[in-house]
Amino acid sequence: MAAYNIQAGGQLQGSSIMAIPFIDLGIQRERIGAKIEEAVLKVIKHGAYIMGPEVRSFEANMSAFAGSKHTLSCANGTDAIELILLGLGVGKGDAVFVPAFTFVATAEVVPMTGAEPVFVDIQADTYNIDPVKLEASIEAVLKEGRLKPAAIIAVDLFGQPADYPALSVIAKKYGLYLICDSAQAFGCTIDGKQPLEWCVATATSFYPAKPLGCYGDGGAVATNDDALMERLVSFRVHGGATATDAATMNYTHEAKYLNVRIGMNSRLDTIQAAVLIEKLNIFAEEIALRQNVARRYNELLGGKVISVPHVKEGYVSTWAQYTIEHANRDALQLHLREKGVPSAVYYPIPLHQQPGYSMFTSGTGDLAVSEAKSKTVISLPFSPYLDAATQDEIVAAVLSFEG
Repeated sequence: MAAYNIQAGGQLQGSSIMAIPFIDLGIQRERIGAKIEEAVLKVIKHGAYIMGPEVRSFEANMSAFAGSKHTLSCANGTDAIELILLGLGVGKGDAVFVPAFTFVATAEVVPMTGAEPVFVDIQADTYNIDPVKLEASIEAVLKEGRLKPAAIIAVDLFGQPADYPALSVIAKKYGLYLICDSAQAFGCTIDGKQPLEWCVATATSFYPAKPLGCYGDGGAVATNDDALMERLVSFRVHGGATATDAATMNYTHEAKYLNVRIGMNSRLDTIQAAVLIEKLNIFAEEIALRQNVARRYNELLGGKVISVPHVKEGYVSTWAQYTIEHANRDALQLHLREKGVPSAVYYPIPLHQQPGYSMFTSGTGDLAVSEAKSKTVISLPFSPYLDAATQDEIVAAVLSFEG
């Protein structure tokens, strides 16, 4: 039987040779595959392939899990962030503060709205946006006077929540929206509270490699803001009329034929919703299993590499990645490949050094931590079902490197 593995580059590959997967979806597939097949077949039979009943059911289930008043599903995690910005009215002349060390999607959506990203350095121990440097960047933008500070997008990198209590104080001080990009970390908590406790909205991704992933692309927004939710519904489907719009304009036909806003087309397929319903049923258990795997990695590698992941007191990571640091990272990656152990480097080029983003320089301060971490971080195979024997093999490969 073929072993299907998510490899480091994100491609789904099939092979008749059993190998260590970077992210193993096979065991989960064996566990709940029959339920997923039944759910998918149900969708195929009823035929409501777009915005069918499973979409509404999943949104309700996700709200219950996230403790949010509303959930709006969409086509992918990138759209989820853009929808929030559109819903908040962020646009031309606005500055949106984003970490320099993250995937490009976080910054990518900002120019789409007409606003400009401002890159902020990260904390050395968590890889998340640094509140002290954030405030310095806000002050720099205010001093320059060209842009108006409008929003902060904090990323929960590798699964650990950003320092939302500190970020919330800064957001309130300057009157900024605080947005959570939890594409890698849906389900993470601080003292038992999810990021939405401090944020106007949370965006997440259901890309297959994420802790909660579907069988294709998908994303969602969680929020407690009624007015924002109504606008998100509109922007998700071509800027169609909301209930408020229809009442105000005395419009009685289908909402999608009264286009009040310039929106997008970003709907979660019903089949993906059906998959996510089943995966969400076991998600809390999988988060707990992830803690055990990460703890064992730390015990085996602690003190033997530059650093192992640090999770702050009271914080719970969903461990989208297990990331260590090594002084000779690139040679280590080659060594691991030769040993049959896949790995990934997130992210070798910080956003402010990317060619497509070199024109965004407003408010940019010291980004030395992002630049340094991009040269040392490397992520090892990880899943909630990683067994001890395989984990020992991975660790042995790391420790056998003498470079």
